[in-house]
Amino acid sequence: MSEKLRILIGSPICQKPDVLRMFFFSLERLVSKTTAIDYYFIDDNTDPASSRMLQNFARRHAGHVEIVSAQKSNLEYVCDETTHFWTDDLVWKVAGFKDQIMNHARQSGYDGLFLVDSDLLLQPQTLEVLLASEKDIISEIFWTSWTPISLPAPQVWLIDEYTQYESSRTEHLTPEEQYLRKYSFFGKLRVPGVHEVGGLGACTLIRKKALEAGVSFERIKNLSFWGEDRHFCIRAQALGFSLFVDTHHPAFHLYREADFSEATTWMRQIHRATPIRNGTPAVSAAKSTPRPKITLSMVIHNEADKHLAYVLSKHREYIDEAVIIDDGSTDNSLEICHEVLKGIPLHLVKNTTSQFAHNEVDLRKQQWQETIKFEPEWIVNMDADEVFEDGFPPNARALLASEARDVCCFRLYDMWSDSHYREDPYWHAHGIYRPFILRYRPNHRYTWKEQPLHCGRFPSNIFELPSFLSYFRVKHLGWASDSIRQEKYARYKRLDPSAAYGWKEQYESILDPEPHLVAWRE
Repeated sequence: MSEKLRILIGSPICQKPDVLRMFFFSLERLVSKTTAIDYYFIDDNTDPASSRMLQNFARRHAGHVEIVSAQKSNLEYVCDETTHFWTDDLVWKVAGFKDQIMNHARQSGYDGLFLVDSDLLLQPQTLEVLLASEKDIISEIFWTSWTPISLPAPQVWLIDEYTQYESSRTEHLTPEEQYLRKYSFFGKLRVPGVHEVGGLGACTLIRKKALEAGVSFERIKNLSFWGEDRHFCIRAQALGFSLFVDTHHPAFHLYREADFSEATTWMRQIHRATPIRNGTPAVSAAKSTPRPKITLSMVIHNEADKHLAYVLSKHREYIDEAVIIDDGSTDNSLEICHEVLKGIPLHLVKNTTSQFAHNEVDLRKQQWQETIKFEPEWIVNMDADEVFEDGFPPNARALLASEARDVCCFRLYDMWSDSHYREDPYWHAHGIYRPFILRYRPNHRYTWKEQPLHCGRFPSNIFELPSFLSYFRVKHLGWASDSIRQEKYARYKRLDPSAAYGWKEQYESILDPEPHLVAWRE
């Protein structure tokens, strides 16, 4: 039987007791079949309760924990519900703490150091998976909304200080191109795997080879980049160590107090079946996960000979009810709705004349009002030519039950046929995450984008609510035949001749005889 690897888990700690309790809870549930774990903490706490928790942790793991008291200073670390405030002096103070921990790991001959911030909650398999990668420096990913209304972003980057899109030295990218490349990078990181990056931090395994080579958080004097992680990563690359991120078991970043409810739910689900190695659980196991109620909301207009039957057949696999506005159809679209959704509660509203042709925002408001009459929990707002990929329906409930955030965003692919989607400068919707699912909050004040075309399917201010990204994709079938493209081209030219609400070049590209197409793969 091979000898276990000796791994040191280290962290400089200046933390609130409630956060620290959850941090320790997740540390004590790390699977350690191949490792012998010790701990090294630097106590920089200002709250005596946090220091007492450190000592209690040490007693539970007697002989395996070393606690070093930090020298007192006048530097204050301030956090509020918007962000965390880091001064330059604070950054380099923490850098010194991290180097102190690395020196201890190096001098004590550990096989690796797992440096982890004390506001991160870990999945049990995290350490074992990082070790299994056999990378000298690798972080586990986590995602953070750096402001309350921003989309979550990962703690890893590709170049410079925090650039999260690929760019060569000779390229001059427009803001739109930068945005698309960034969200392409984000999409890649949503897929479980190991990915090479240019920068990382906060949840990092550093193997013995890198420790002995001299990696360090010490400031590089001729570099102006802010943040000790940048200096660590540049020095590591200069020493010949590539940097990687694992995305199999994302950590949870307990960044602000508003995240506590979501963090507690996350902990219960992740750690429900994982036994504690020592000590008493700090969070009780959940008895069951509530079943989320899912309401489909849709507008239809003369969809009988298009994709309606197929789309509804896919949605019925996971929804609890449906609210559909028939916007003046003259075909048998209504009959298809009744037939395909038979057995599912269905609320149908029929407009005698189409509103979509005159003022889309009024129609979307009507759709919204009719939907919220039924006190929905989760609203799936899909057009009659949109459908999730096949992996979504069996996983929809687990996805929504596990998230405490309210706006779920997906990438939408414009299908130009049954088997290919379009990708070129005018057609790259799949580079951006868009909201398709919303948890209805009755007390939130919703507002709309008041314009007759391209007003949005949801109220315009939903990103005031916390959001999250899903790696499942949406197939947009509304361009998948030549006849439909001809019809839409004529409609846009009629309703928006000056492209006041859209993009003229994109309108004109609809009829391109040789578009660039990419094969769709499930």
